[in-house]
Amino acid sequence: MTARVHRDAHGIPHLRAADPLALVRAQGRNAATDRAWQLEVERHRAQGSSAAFLGPDHLDWDVFARRARLADTARRCFAALDEPTAAWVRAYVAGVNEGLRESARRAPEFAAAGLAPGRWEEWTPLALWLSHHILFAGFPGKLWRDRVARVLGEDAVHLFATDGLPASGSNGWLVAPERTAAGAALIAGDPHRFIETPGVYQQIRLACPEYDVVGLAVPGVPGIAHFGHTGEVAWAITNSMADYQDLYHERLRRTPAGVEARGPDGWHPAEAHTETVEVAGAEPVAVEVVETERGPVIAGGPDGDGRAVSLRYPPRVTARLGFEVLPALLRARTVGDLDRALDGWAEPVNVVLAADTAGGLLHRVAGAVPARDPRNLVRPVPAWEPGHEWHGWQPLPRAEVRGAAVMANERGLAGPLGIEFCAPYRAERIAELLADGTGWTTERMAAVHTDTHLASAAPLLDLLATLPDLGPEAAALRTELLAWDRRMDADSVTAARYAELRSAVVRRYAATPELAGLAAPDGLPPVFAPWLSATARIGFALPHVLGTGLLPGIDPAALVRAAVEELAAAGPTGETWGERHRLHAWSALPAEEARPGPALAGDHDCVLATSCVPGITDLSARASAARLVWDLADRERSAWIVPHGAHGDPGHPHHRDQHPLWLSGALTPVVTDWTRLTEENSGH
Repeated sequence: MTARVHRDAHGIPHLRAADPLALVRAQGRNAATDRAWQLEVERHRAQGSSAAFLGPDHLDWDVFARRARLADTARRCFAALDEPTAAWVRAYVAGVNEGLRESARRAPEFAAAGLAPGRWEEWTPLALWLSHHILFAGFPGKLWRDRVARVLGEDAVHLFATDGLPASGSNGWLVAPERTAAGAALIAGDPHRFIETPGVYQQIRLACPEYDVVGLAVPGVPGIAHFGHTGEVAWAITNSMADYQDLYHERLRRTPAGVEARGPDGWHPAEAHTETVEVAGAEPVAVEVVETERGPVIAGGPDGDGRAVSLRYPPRVTARLGFEVLPALLRARTVGDLDRALDGWAEPVNVVLAADTAGGLLHRVAGAVPARDPRNLVRPVPAWEPGHEWHGWQPLPRAEVRGAAVMANERGLAGPLGIEFCAPYRAERIAELLADGTGWTTERMAAVHTDTHLASAAPLLDLLATLPDLGPEAAALRTELLAWDRRMDADSVTAARYAELRSAVVRRYAATPELAGLAAPDGLPPVFAPWLSATARIGFALPHVLGTGLLPGIDPAALVRAAVEELAAAGPTGETWGERHRLHAWSALPAEEARPGPALAGDHDCVLATSCVPGITDLSARASAARLVWDLADRERSAWIVPHGAHGDPGHPHHRDQHPLWLSGALTPVVTDWTRLTEENSGH
């Protein structure tokens, strides 16, 4: 049997082939057919060449990708693969190259950008994976804590912990068989990422005599890594928030022989060479790439005072990404199979929930977390001091599932592996909703996915309630806010008023003399700006900041009073939250998404985690990159949805046909009956 492509009513590809190699080749060709522009943008981003056709706005990323040595690390990791996995990846790449040139002719973005499709190398999928996840563990947060310590003192280093930068916001939960209507487990989730056009996840089915799996693939990467259902076993993940990347303060110098770096036992040669980044509409930029014994230098360099920062991350050290796990996941039939496969996982470090049709349940962390001094987790450490080396790998926690299990980036199962996690509000709310009885079904999960209750509003509203002697307008606004149900619904005027007050308080905090110094530039690369914005940090950590004793010079009550009086004096706008809180999807060609999109409900601490940046913007660039429910009683009772649609071509009928469902919180059924699918062709 040659590989065949079938489609359901939403154009979701279902691929069939005679064996795994033919199937993964078909997957590569399908990725090129459906997502040619996306694949090429991501390939260029992974190798640091996107500015050559997208212009100067993409230069900062390209410089980081070169300095962090993403492409070279991908080459190393590919070279270390066992031969069966390497052959499997090569087959995928061959499929991409077969389909790319023809598909690019139909994708209008190539002509608009003046880009011709290139040729994928055997290591390119690994480079894409690294590019997607190199910032996943949030190592720039260590640069932020370093700044906080310098400006506010060592005692304040954790002042802005939320836990963590909560814009990631992914959720997952498992309901055990005794709590479901069908007597088999249900797994649900919604990974949160930047919303892109087209989306970062592709709904797909991969079928051959050896296995038949539905799930969410990352275009450009073979197999189904994060969310899959084989018929017998299903799994889903969230970001564990584990800390597995280190930053080192380096001292560099030039000598006649080259660049040297100072380590614990003196000066040692560092690798150094220069690369050129082409920039559309501007002069090329020369980038010096330096790597010390710790890792690649990502900030600073050997000139001037020689201060620099290097990054140490597991794939660069071990030449392992965990790609050997990908084909093993497709073959899994039980949670035991899945568990054994995940022992080889490396990047990123995830919390996994899984269940099988025999009643097996799994809740564990998977990935590679180095064992090292706890100081390494807080901020950059001096490269010239001993004691900051890695010494082996940490054991990965797991837990028994009793009734239900929740994962929402909180300080839970992965707590021993990091220091900052997302605030517990989402995890606690999901657990509260799941505690409501038994008889759970796929259909009932929508109420969890779309829940808009904002528990993190309590600290601000509680403080507001204590303020004496407010003016009449401010007192009336307070009465309105205190009577609010704390739901960030799109049609709620009071939710919008709360968001206005929150932002006003955040801006007043950021302007205080005590905190203004946190905004001072310190020469770090612009690619890290989202982690280094003082206003954003205050906004996300506001519930904690309002109650801290670490800022004795700031009176929270006075700031809230001034903010509510200011807001009341301006008068009501009549705007709803949805009118302010709109989707702002990312596109490599901004003209495609030049204006903010449709209204959204939710907020960054809601289960419906549509993240804005309090104090800066109410627009949302992050939201559910997919929603899913895996039913272990019957895979056809599973359901899923993605923003936009299955196809990347803006003119294609399936480019945006799932978007209205995604906006409404609805899911579309997973179809596995081949007779209900339409065969696209019989070739390839």
